Order: sequence, then C-alpha cells, then structure tokens
Amino acid sequence: MRVPLGPVIGRYPSSTSENDGQLGSENGGGGVIRHNRECRDIGFLVLFVVFWVAMIVNSSFGFNQGNPLRLSHGLDFKGNVCGDKNAKPNLKGIELRYWLNPNQVYLSGVKDSLNNLEDAKSICVKNCPVTSEDSLKWVCNYPEGEIHLSMKEWVHRDYDYFDMLTSEMRNSSLQLLGPCYPLLFPSVNVYWSCQYVARVSNASLQHWHQIGGVAIDENILIDKTIHKSINSRSAVLKRYVADIGRAWGVLIVCGGIIPLFLSVIWLLLIRYFTAAMTWITAGTFNILIISVTIFYYLKAGWIGNDAISPIIGKHDPYYHLTGREQGDLRFIAVLMTFSVLVSILSTIAIVRRILMATSVLKVASKVIGEVQALIIFPIVPYLLLAVFYMIWFSATLHLFSSGEVEQNACSSNCCTYDLGSNRVSCDHCCGYRIKYTPHLGLAIAFHLLGCYWATQFLKAFSSTVIAGSVASYYWARGEALQGVLFLPVFSSMKRLLRYNFGSVAIGSLIVSIIGSTLPILKSLRQRLKVADVRPENWLGKVAYYTAQYTLASIGWTIRHVNRNAYILIAITGETFFNASAIATDLIRNNILRIGKVNVIGDVILFLGKLSVSLASALFAFLMLDTHRYRSSHNKVSSPLFPVLVCSALGYVVATLFFAVVEVSIDTIILSYCQDSEEHQGNARYAPPLLLETLDDQSEMQRLTQ
Repeated sequence: MRVPLGPVIGRYPSSTSENDGQLGSENGGGGVIRHNRECRDIGFLVLFVVFWVAMIVNSSFGFNQGNPLRLSHGLDFKGNVCGDKNAKPNLKGIELRYWLNPNQVYLSGVKDSLNNLEDAKSICVKNCPVTSEDSLKWVCNYPEGEIHLSMKEWVHRDYDYFDMLTSEMRNSSLQLLGPCYPLLFPSVNVYWSCQYVARVSNASLQHWHQIGGVAIDENILIDKTIHKSINSRSAVLKRYVADIGRAWGVLIVCGGIIPLFLSVIWLLLIRYFTAAMTWITAGTFNILIISVTIFYYLKAGWIGNDAISPIIGKHDPYYHLTGREQGDLRFIAVLMTFSVLVSILSTIAIVRRILMATSVLKVASKVIGEVQALIIFPIVPYLLLAVFYMIWFSATLHLFSSGEVEQNACSSNCCTYDLGSNRVSCDHCCGYRIKYTPHLGLAIAFHLLGCYWATQFLKAFSSTVIAGSVASYYWARGEALQGVLFLPVFSSMKRLLRYNFGSVAIGSLIVSIIGSTLPILKSLRQRLKVADVRPENWLGKVAYYTAQYTLASIGWTIRHVNRNAYILIAITGETFFNASAIATDLIRNNILRIGKVNVIGDVILFLGKLSVSLASALFAFLMLDTHRYRSSHNKVSSPLFPVLVCSALGYVVATLFFAVVEVSIDTIILSYCQDSEEHQGNARYAPPLLLETLDDQSEMQRLTQ
C-alpha cells in the first residue's frame, strides 16, 4: 500500500506545532523533511564499487600497453612506430612512413601474389622524398655500422649517403637490396604515409638504367596498393580515434566550456523571459540544424571548395585524392538533410501547442526563482563528469592502441643488406604488424559501458538531488524558507549520499538501458504473447513457463521503470524498484491531468538540448578550420569524430543543466497530483505561485484537453 507523501516529506498541521517555518530533524521531527530512512539497495552499491575497481584495472592495462601514435603512424622495418622518441633509433619528429623498394610495393598489389605490403621494407622519414629533374637521388636505411652518421645528419642529407657506400654496398643497392634505394617515383604525404604517385621521373629512371639498375615496374598498382592500405576500414577507424586525441583542445572548448555557457544562459532566459523561450528554442534549433548541415555539405565537397583532403602539406594542385572519410561525411550530410526536413515539419506541427509549453515552463521558472541554488548545483556533476571524461578519453586512446607489435611470418623474398652484419640477409626480414588479442575487444566494450554508466549515473544523481530540493519547496507551501535558501539542495544531496547511493547507481543503468531498448522489449513481449500455447511435454512446459516469466518481467519493466523513480527516491527514500512502482501508480491515476503537460514540456526541453548540442558541433567545425588543425603535425583526418563527440558532450552538459527545469516540472506535477489525491482534489500544500498557473480554470482546461 502506498504511503501518503504529505507525512513523508512535508508536514501536516498538528496540534503540537503550527509553525511552518520550523525545520525538523531528519529522523521524524516536524520540519520540511520528516521521515525515517535507512540504507537502500546496498547490494547494488557493492556491485557499483566492484565495477569501478574493474574499470580502473582495465584502464591501467591500456595505459601500460598502449601507444596512441600507433593509431595513425605506421611501423618501419624494425617494428618501430614512426614518430616514437623511445624507438631505436630515436624517431622523434620523424613521423612519415616511406616504402623503399618500388618493386615490392608493386608485387604486393598483384592479385594472388604472396607479397604483402606489410612485408615491403619501409623506414620513417621527416618529409616525403622529392625526385630530381636532372639526376638520380637515393633514399637509404637508417645509418648504422660503417655509416657513421647521426639521425640528424641523415635527415639533413635527405636520407642519402650513397656516396659513402663501399662497392659491395653499391652493387647490392643496384639489385634493390639496399642499403640505398633509387628515388624514382614522386610521393605525397597521405595521412602520415608517403604514397607513390605512379608517374616515374624520366631523368632519374634513365640514370638508373645507365648505372646498371634492375628493371622497375611502373604500373599504376604502385599508387593504388599504398592507397588501398591507407584507406582500409581499420586504418580509417584508427585515424578517427586518433583525431579525438589531436582535437583535445576542441573537445575542451566546444564540448565543455561552450555548452556550459549556453546552458546557463538558457536557464537564465527561462527565469526572466519565460513567455518567449519556447519560440526562441524552436527557432534557434531549426537555424542551428540547417547551419550544421551546410558545414557537412562543405566538408563533403558538395558545396564550395573546402572539402577535406587526405593529402597533408604542400603538393601538386593537379593531384587529387579522395578517401573513405569523405564518403562518411557525405553519408552524414544525407542523414542531416532528412533531419532538417523532419525538424521543420515537426516545428510546424507543434506550433499550436507552444502556448501550453509556455505555461509548463512558468512552473519551473517560479521554482528556480525560489530555490536559487538549483542554477548553481549542476556545476557539481559537471565538474565530476569533466574530470572523468578527461581520464576516460585518454584511456580510450591507449586501449585502442594496446595491441602487441609482432613480426610477420612471410613467405615472399624479403632479403636486404644488413648494415650491422655487412652482408645481405634473408633472416627475420619480414615486416611487422600490430596484433590485437581477442580480450582487447572485450576490454574496449567494457570501457565503453563504463563511460555510459558513469554518464547516466551523474545525470541520475543530479536529477535526484534536484527532485529532493524541489519537493522540499513544494511541501513547505512554496515559502521562501527563510535562512535555508541553499539548504534544500545540500540536504537532498546528503540524504542521497547517505541512504540511496546504491538505488541511483542501479537505477541509472537500468533506466538508460530500458529507455534505449524499449522498442526491442515491446517487440519481444508481443512475440511471447503470440506464442501463448501450453504444450504437453515437459521440455515444452519449461520453455512455456520461462517465456511467461520473461513476459511478465518485461511487462513490469516497461510499465514501471522510468526516470520518475528518481523523484520518488528523493521524496520517500524507497528502493529503486519500489520507487518506480509508486511513481507509475501516481502517473496512471493522473494521466489526464499531467499527460500532455509532460509530453509538450519534454519536447521543448529536448529541442533546447539539441540546440546546445548543435551549437557545440557548429563551433567545433569553425575551430577545426583553423591552421592548427590543418597543419601536418596536428592535422585532423576528418572533422567527423571530433564534431560528433563535441555534439554528444554538449548534449550531456545541457542535460545536466536542463534537468533543473525538467525535473522541477516533473516533481512539482507529481507532488501536486499526490497532494490533490490526499486532500479530495484540493491541493493543500501547493504554493500560491504554483496555483496561479495550475489552478487557474482556463489554464487547466487548456492543459487537459
């Protein structure tokens, strides 16, 4: 049986005390909050703690094993990551991968060939070598053995020390066995790999033949083979993840600071310009979604000349390349086009209900004006989430790059001249690759789940604290609560941390999962209903009763699990599942009174969150267009992932701050309905400011029809 909420959170007039300004103790005294609470959902709290211990262990594995450079930079013939200062030799600032032997590159592209591009000999260079118009240039291995040059001198000589070779080394080089290789094809920097341009230098090739060099394959496969490797799905995904690390400043500014600023501005506008905010929100949303869509068209190359290019740095303007990244941007641009059409039509459809949303927002505006700490409180979960995201994104980069570097077992001829032993060696000459173990996929999935749970938990934490504060305001009859303007927020937070931390922990996971999988659950329930035929054999009976139990569980979950449970947790201190059931009964009994109010109010708030999210995406596009993120060292391969991440972060930040309005509306309406039920339709504890909006006959008639 449901307990009346008046005695639980508020106070009824009593013969012993009529002083409504007096604050009682938390263990049952005559104050704003009077109830006996006890710790709830302790088992779920233990589960929550164990989960985060596992998250720390999982992230530690990534920090110990990962190297974010692997996401975008290739491996040389020694297994070193280009640009790694800890490599031997030191490759700091030497970031580009260059394939030395053009014949190996060609053979790796031939169909049914045993050669693989991973096994073709490659080194790391600072800039892609440039062919000479009147002579033959060389690109040589890292200096070692009898070649007494430092890495700095090797780079300064444009990787050419052919004049220092012995006659034996020169003859080996003419056979394309090294240590030096002819520079016959121009190359361009394509995502930190020097891609051959299948246009051989005639002067260099003629000189090569004159000195007795072996035949060179000039087929266009030389170009396509490297581009196919660079443009593979796995390579593109790695670059997308690496873009997040390179655009760190964009994430902080456009995913953190700008959404914070915009959310606070929106709350202040709600407080002082309530009547116009629904129109402003709807109009701003449509303008922003059109603007972001235009930027996607620009970067996809469908408008203007600002399409993304896979080529980094200066290059021949007549040489054009397109990558998979541009195709992904075009796909998103098409989706955004449909979103624009839907948003415009939806806005037109709800124009007549804008006035209803205005009335709903007035309720929250009045509460914010009375409990002023509500505007400040979301900064607490915001800061916690900001610290978490910084650590989480860093761990993500390390986890995605935490495979093991191992040498291939190739069957092709990879013999090269070894400067260390001064001879041609065919042992251990295969290339290297990064091996990803099966458990790494599970570690990444677990890491993503941790981010999802942490985000939902802090949102639930914020909602529960706000609900407790607003309920205190309501059941105190809307008084200014002299001397306790900030106490409702702190008291609500204290009760949550002391009694219901486990309830919010498990609720945040269940509510978010149920909300995202609700269509699947409803479909499954429908299928189980169709199969409601009791079989005769025992195996069929087991399946039947299992299906019925599952059906009942799914039905209960769909009916009862929702965000309003947080409000009842804050008010009653019940377990998560009990609070869900109470909230559902309360809503069901008053569905005609609050149904349309909640729906229209939620739509406007949702548009507000999307507006902040789209504004974050728009600023991210603008910031990524600066020279810092288009230069060779910090170049972002595509704005897609940084923009999407900034958009998601903007939505999360907006959710934290908009919860002040959203939860205030829900809490006030639920408290009003309960108050009316307990007092035969007369809301005794509703403050005058609320009654001006909800108890006005013409207003209520418009809300319920």
